[in-house]
Amino acid sequence: MHPSPAEDRRDWEVIVVGAGFAGIAAGVKLREAGILDFIVLEKADDVGGVWRDNTYPGCTCDVPSALYSYSFAPKPDWQRLFAPQAEIRAYLQDIARRFHVRQHTRFRHELLAARWSDETARWQLETSQGGFTARFVILACGPMHEPVVPAIPGLADFPGTVFHSSQWRHDHDLRGRRVAVIGTGASAIQFVPAIQPTVGHLTVFQRTPQWILPKLDLGIPRAVQALFERVPLMQRLLRDSVYGTFEALNGGIRHPAVMKQLQRLARHNIHRSVRDPALRAALTPDYIAGCKRILQSNNWYPALVQPNVTLVPHGVQAIEGHRVVAQDGSQHEADTLILGTGFEITAPPIAQRIRGRSGIPVAQRWAGSPEGYLGTMVMDCPNAFLMFGPNLAVSSSAVIIIEAQLAYVVDALKQARAQRVRSIDVDPHRHRRYNAQLQAALQHTVWNTGGCQSYYLDANGRNSTAWPWTTFEMRRRLSRFRMSEYVVQHEPT
Repeated sequence: MHPSPAEDRRDWEVIVVGAGFAGIAAGVKLREAGILDFIVLEKADDVGGVWRDNTYPGCTCDVPSALYSYSFAPKPDWQRLFAPQAEIRAYLQDIARRFHVRQHTRFRHELLAARWSDETARWQLETSQGGFTARFVILACGPMHEPVVPAIPGLADFPGTVFHSSQWRHDHDLRGRRVAVIGTGASAIQFVPAIQPTVGHLTVFQRTPQWILPKLDLGIPRAVQALFERVPLMQRLLRDSVYGTFEALNGGIRHPAVMKQLQRLARHNIHRSVRDPALRAALTPDYIAGCKRILQSNNWYPALVQPNVTLVPHGVQAIEGHRVVAQDGSQHEADTLILGTGFEITAPPIAQRIRGRSGIPVAQRWAGSPEGYLGTMVMDCPNAFLMFGPNLAVSSSAVIIIEAQLAYVVDALKQARAQRVRSIDVDPHRHRRYNAQLQAALQHTVWNTGGCQSYYLDANGRNSTAWPWTTFEMRRRLSRFRMSEYVVQHEPT
């Protein structure tokens, strides 16, 4: 493909950062609104975000495909109710191509720093391939982006092979190996059963057990796929029913008493697979379901009872050569370490690279507790929109959040064009009032009162992650951008 005349342009009306689910949708919605003066900066050499990066064995979605896809681009031929990673990645590549987002995308352009200039009313972006400026930025960098590498004494000196689940070493043959897995979160419960049959011995270090529900995963017959293609309304009805189910779960999480009922199903899931009373006890959480993210699996518990698997119900204290030392002092030999330790959620690295009007990095202003207005705009950052911003996480599909936010962002951009707006800033008084209401609404939810440490709670113990209301309310609040709620400067006439 020949470079377009715009290839070397450095100044744009809108720059989108990231080409995952949120960044691709932003490109689609900008084009749909007639806003064509934009580019998407992507640090990698292809689109897909977490679904490009996470290629570990068994990687699959825990939201049914009917809901974990764009409402404007349904896919009638999903192979399974819960799509595997490769199929989701292919879907995103197809959408980027079909909706012409690829032609706006600059690959291998990592954002290194962004600073707001009051003088020019523009964002100045420094990337791995030079500088850009833009009137508006949409930060679509994703919440599950930067892997957490635990600070374990001796980890750096481990003589074997070490990798994080999101950076899977496919060149490292696990057959017959002594593998230690640190962490038992959403990724580990997928890859542990996938690798268990082939490894020599598997030692799983579990700091905190998880509540895990059965996964109602089914292959979708070709006849049903054909029906969805011929009668799109049928797939729409499936999407709506899945949405309703997740919304009911989301509602239950706000009521700890309701979640205790869900625990019965999760407890039954343990009992039907694990006969050893000691192992059962080690796998049973002592906090209310929903306090941590609720997981789904049909093969996690069956994998753990296999003769070549040892569950260590403790975190890791240190690593001494090939020995992994648990918090209880027990020692376990390993030649391969796999980190299933998740991602930076409450301390997103992008916040260290963004400096707003004051010149102070957003991360420094947040001081460990991210805050935003409607999860989309941040104090001190005019003309910047943050996808998956503070307090927008829900127990539903990420696509619900993305589409709600983009309706809001695109409406803001259209109004800014029409009204010759120079800058849009968060109103400090509204920001304070909104966050006080939000934190008050979170006080009695299971996230705050369930008795666990989770990624919902930040370094200061504050819930800066979850949205305490319904997704219907989120969509209503984000359906229209109200300029009157912001501090707005107009271009001189």
